[in-house]
Amino acid sequence: MPVLKFRVYWEEDESVYRDIAVKPSQNFLQFHQAILTAYEFDSKHKATFFRSNDNWQRGREIILEADNQPRKAEPLMMSDTPIGAMVKAPNQKFIYLYDFAKNWTFLVELIGVAKDENAKLSYPACVRKEGLAPSQYGTKGLIGDKLVEMEEKYDLNREGMSEDGFGEEGEESEGEGEDGMEGTGGGEDETIY
Repeated sequence: MPVLKFRVYWEEDESVYRDIAVKPSQNFLQFHQAILTAYEFDSKHKATFFRSNDNWQRGREIILEADNQPRKAEPLMMSDTPIGAMVKAPNQKFIYLYDFAKNWTFLVELIGVAKDENAKLSYPACVRKEGLAPSQYGTKGLIGDKLVEMEEKYDLNREGMSEDGFGEEGEESEGEGEDGMEGTGGGEDETIY
């Protein structure tokens, strides 16, 4: 059975994303749970998917639970809708909203289709994590792997830094004038550009 690979970007910072592999027969409820797990969010809030186009416009809605809200088109239910049924294009896009009070928004894009399943994975599966996940309820303590990941990404332990974390860039060295330019040895009427 083929496997669909989606990239789930955090709308606020596209360098933060998770790649999630799912089977076309799996439903949006399973996909929703996989996204929450990949971003380390709890599952206490409402969520919805929208089918989208290349301009990230919201189309047909796929809801978590019936809510009797008026819509132009009857929404689909996550638990009843297989993902494969909503994939109509090779780069199919969805918008995923979670926790309507905080309005977490994720852009979901199909980035690949594998012909066969990986027997070592239990689908849906997060197959790649890039960037630090946003904290669902405010500031998270940076401990363990997250701190190491941040140190590596932002090179926080770089040599040449003072203990305050400031480098030596912009500091004057001997032989430089107040403007940071080395003198040219010329007279008073020489212009330096």
